[in-house]
Amino acid sequence: MKKLVLETTAPFQGLPELVAYHEGLFEKEGLQIEWADREQGVEKRVDRSIASPKGVNPFLSHGKLFEQGQADMYNACEWGNYCRVGATAGSRQVGRRAIVSYAAMTVAPGSPIYTPQQLANKVIGVPFYFGTHYIAMHMLQGFMRREEVKFCSAPNGSRYRLAALLNGEVDAMTLTEPHVTLAEKKGCRIICEALFHGTEVASDRVDAETYAAFNRAVREAVRRINANKGGYMHYFIDYHGKTDPQVAALKVEELRESRLVVCDPAPIPADEMQRTFEWLKSWNMLEDAQSPQQLVNIEVQQRAHHAAE
Repeated sequence: MKKLVLETTAPFQGLPELVAYHEGLFEKEGLQIEWADREQGVEKRVDRSIASPKGVNPFLSHGKLFEQGQADMYNACEWGNYCRVGATAGSRQVGRRAIVSYAAMTVAPGSPIYTPQQLANKVIGVPFYFGTHYIAMHMLQGFMRREEVKFCSAPNGSRYRLAALLNGEVDAMTLTEPHVTLAEKKGCRIICEALFHGTEVASDRVDAETYAAFNRAVREAVRRINANKGGYMHYFIDYHGKTDPQVAALKVEELRESRLVVCDPAPIPADEMQRTFEWLKSWNMLEDAQSPQQLVNIEVQQRAHHAAE
């Protein structure tokens, strides 16, 4: 049995991994999974004085324990992982994760904002280097000039961002499930919504054979989830409800199954890799990276995904 230490993951970004863990699928592939809590000591507040990711540490949560040698792998949004592996020599992306995450741009009850265009020059809280930061950029850049997109630093963890939104600290927030459902119950409005990919980042301790075994377990979890989405929606409530009574009070039937999208983990397509790289460059990120191939372990990605099929 080979031990693999993963950074903790919430259902909206890692449900197949959680299902594979709880249903013994990793063990069937000879993997002993341990979890390292990446959230310890992470500050949870809005800071309107921080308006861009410049100077923000990309390893405040995702990748933090990995960089300290306390985890072998972590998953996070694809854009953020390009930036993280571009800032370190000790990690590379090895393929896309199985869940395609859902996020929604949300405003508080009583807000005068009804359309994306009305968010021009409004303050939007985002956790820099997280998927809900980049997806906000994607959703808004088609409705306004880039200089009209105004962000400020908000904490990772949708329950903290929802509280700040309801307190009037910002004009809008991007949220994930189950907090989108909770926000709607509180009268918040969704302005726009989208899905986004994430990737797995691994150290050189994770070889192609190990990652293939990991992916075989995850692929079986994907099959089970897609065969019975309703049977797995409780994960969203159970995971957050332990520390959030308002989420614990949600009913499974209030969550929309259409917001849960999973597919087999796969290599990052070369054309999409290039477009993502160029898009990040256009927003003045990845200034030092010369090629997207620098940010992906192509050999492990290809060998592992082929072996997992």
